[in-house]
Order: sequence, then C-alpha cells, then structure tokens
Amino acid sequence: MSDTPLRPDLSNLRRRLSELEGLMADPATFGDSRRAAALGAELRFTSKAVKADDLLTGLEKELAEAIELSKESDPEMRRMADEEIKRVTPEIEKAREALIRSIVPPNPDDSRNAMVEIRAGTGGEEASLFASELLRAYTRFAEKKGWKHELMSLSHSDLGGVREAVVLIEGEGATALLRHEAGVHRVQRVPATEASGRVHTSAATVAVLAEAEEAEVVLKPEDLDMSVARASGAGGQHVNKTESAVQIIHKPTGLMVYCADERSQLRNRQKALRVLRSRLLDLTRAKEREARADTRKNMIGSGDRSERIRTYNFPQNRITDHRIDLTVHGIEQVLAGDLDELVNALYEADLRTRAEAITRPSA
Repeated sequence: MSDTPLRPDLSNLRRRLSELEGLMADPATFGDSRRAAALGAELRFTSKAVKADDLLTGLEKELAEAIELSKESDPEMRRMADEEIKRVTPEIEKAREALIRSIVPPNPDDSRNAMVEIRAGTGGEEASLFASELLRAYTRFAEKKGWKHELMSLSHSDLGGVREAVVLIEGEGATALLRHEAGVHRVQRVPATEASGRVHTSAATVAVLAEAEEAEVVLKPEDLDMSVARASGAGGQHVNKTESAVQIIHKPTGLMVYCADERSQLRNRQKALRVLRSRLLDLTRAKEREARADTRKNMIGSGDRSERIRTYNFPQNRITDHRIDLTVHGIEQVLAGDLDELVNALYEADLRTRAEAITRPSA
C-alpha cells in the first residue's frame, strides 16, 4: 500500500459541475420533475466535492508559501513561517480526508449490523481450533468497540474447536469495518497435538454479511422446509432430551441454516430466520452486481490454504495482510481483539481505491 497522500484529480467532476449548473439553469430541465430532482441531487454532491477540493487547494497554497518563507534569512520570518507550517499541516490532512469522503458515495450497508460467519477450512482439527480463535477475536473486538454481539449458530469439533459459527455484531459501523475480514485466513504454527514440533499450515474462512431487515426479505412459508432435532455436542443433558435444534432449507435457492445454540426451539428458529434473511439479501445483492450467484463463495473461496487474504505466522509472531501488503506483530493481542490497526488500514485502503477510481481521468 502506498504511503503517498492521496490527492484526487477532480478535473472530471469540475467539468461535470459546469454541465450541471448549465442544465439546472435551463427551464426545459424542469419539464421532467424526476430528471430535475436527480440532477439537483447530483449537483449538490458534485458541488460539495468541488468546495472541499477548493479548501484543500487553498491550504496547500498556504503551506507552499510558508515553506518558501522558512528559507528566508530573517530569524523572525523563519519563526513565523515554522508556526504557520505547524498550523496548516494538520488542517491539510483533515481537508484531504474530508475531500476523499466527499467524493466516495457511502455504501448503503455500512450502517447495518454485521453477520459474521466463520468456518474451519483445510487443516483438520487445527483449522477448527483456529476458527474458534477467530470467533473470539471478533467478539472481543466488538466488546472493545462497545458493540453488542450475539451467537446465532455454533457447531463444535471433537476437540472443542469450531466447525462453523455465525455471530451477529450490532453496532454503528460494524459492517463497514468488518467487511474486509471476509476471505481465507491462513495460520502457520506448531499444533498442540504435534509431537514432532513441525509447523503446520491450516485455514479458516470468514464471510461478512449485512443483516437484512425483516421487511426487506419476505420468507414465504411454502418456500421453507423446516425440521427440528435433538441438538448434539456440548450443552449437558438438556440438548439430548429435547428437540430444540432447528434446520431451515430455503427451497428456491437451496440455502440451509442450522441453529442449535439456544435451549428454546422458538429462539433457534428466530435466529435461523435472521441468518437466512441476511444470506438471501446477500444473494440478491450479488445478482444485482451481476456477480456469481453466491457472493459468499467469492468471499471465502474453497477454504484451501492457497486462497488466503491474511497469514498468521506464529513462529515469527507476525500477521501479514496480502491485499495491502501490511505486516503487524503481536498475534496474541490481535486474536484477543486488538484488530484496529488491521481493519482501519483495510478500510482506508478501500476508501482510497474507490476515490481513485472515481477521479481517474477518462482515457
């Protein structure tokens, strides 16, 4: 990832602003109320971006002038110039940030709660144990951010790891910050069960879905195949005596959700429906983007070790995110929920990429 501050080229937006001002000054534009409203909204968006660019340009000019003055022989002049440089520099950073945010339309899902799905990939029991550590990392990260989290579904492995887990994270900006966690997470370490001390490589997959509102995704009873069973695994004698586990299959798509985390069949059913709605919303968005039928497959790939977005190397105590070429140290701290450096860097990199795409001059 480049460390060069982004300075978007707004020449295209400036030309568009002139066009929009001309169109809005033409009485004929208002003959079509819908078109006039759309052009008005675009004018406001474009005007805001250009004003932000003008502010940044003015500050950059002040800084350049102060730098020139700092080369003067007069000590008092140099002192004043240095003070001006110290004052203007942080203002430029704020103005640049405001400019970038003004030209990148917000993702409508960023304000939603996040449905985080974690699955063990290749690597057997070690992959399941790593999946459980990722689950802990995300729930603790949520706690540190002051967000709520609720386990929607959990399936344990034989040694207490996680085969599959779904956790709902509720909080402003949860999806915006966590969406880039989606993909294959690869771990390299010596498993506790490895007597020879050899480093093994295994993987876990993460998918991040925006939670769907109930009104957005209508589930028809005839489209659902729901069955109940006795839950298995950890949970004491209760799970073996009552049919509290719920499995729902959405017939039109084949999507299946299984939930056995709660003692109550009703609660498990409610949770399963929330997960199903989010998966269906994600499926609809994927079709709208003319991508594959299931965005979750794009996110998590096959779970193979080679399809990784991030590597956790325990012998060297480092984590490398391969998408932005960022390496951080302190694996234990990250898996304890200290994810800020990683998620913030990914969020900013995505913002930068989108801003560059918007302002890239036409060929």
